[in-house]
Amino acid sequence: MTEALLEARNATRRFGDFVAVHDVSLTVTAGEIVGLLGANGAGKTTLIRMILGLLGVSDGSVALFGESPSRATRARLGYVPQGLGLWNDLTVAENLDFVGDAYAGASIPVPDDLAEFAPELVGGIGLGRQRQVAFAAALGHSPELLVLDEPTSGVDPLSRARLWDSIHTVADSGVGVLVTTHYMQEAQQCDRLLLMSQGRAVAEGGEAEIVGDTTTVAVRTDRWQDAFTALDAAGLMTMLAGTHVRAVDATEAQVRAALGAIPAQVETASATLEEAMVARERVAHPA
Repeated sequence: MTEALLEARNATRRFGDFVAVHDVSLTVTAGEIVGLLGANGAGKTTLIRMILGLLGVSDGSVALFGESPSRATRARLGYVPQGLGLWNDLTVAENLDFVGDAYAGASIPVPDDLAEFAPELVGGIGLGRQRQVAFAAALGHSPELLVLDEPTSGVDPLSRARLWDSIHTVADSGVGVLVTTHYMQEAQQCDRLLLMSQGRAVAEGGEAEIVGDTTTVAVRTDRWQDAFTALDAAGLMTMLAGTHVRAVDATEAQVRAALGAIPAQVETASATLEEAMVARERVAHPA
């Protein structure tokens, strides 16, 4: 088995009586992209800070490159935090120079697609370009592991696609990647996924493994708003795909009973990744 670049074993982090991360295990090996998924407050960023050694582990263990997280191990990884870690009052070129100096004088050139912005203050170039700068800074010292916390949050679809092209290129070169994301299209680009909910890992594996045998009942009707309200009132996990109502992990009989006199076409289909994740979270944390 390929040696893990990153390994968390039953990692737990407490803040007083509050358990932010509970008994989570995770590995990342060379050349793979592992997606860390979950709603805001699920514990993703806390887990990342534990992995980096910025927060201690209350129980369990975390290892980077086979060692406890330290300044030496952090020098072997690249990190893009949610806040990007850039200095708005420095230019693009100055930001990259500063980060390069922090890594023992590594030289980080301004990428060609950012060359025209090299003399511009980072605070004035727009979020999409800022994320490109942060990505260049994280890769400038040729890391073996890349940790990305919501790297495409708030950027337009084209910029998001470009960044994911870069992520795949990095992984193809042998770098391990751990990435958090809210976007299901991005989750589908990962080799493996770990779903967190309320600090716990509730599902792990590839997309097919997480979806498993979860199904959804698709409801097509002109009265889709009434249908949604009726299914939701019946306690079914109800979602919308455009104007199509979908009842996750339900039977056609349950849906027809909830719809009552509302005319509709009803059929069972495979669940999407997002629907399967919602089902997993409800099983792990029933209301």
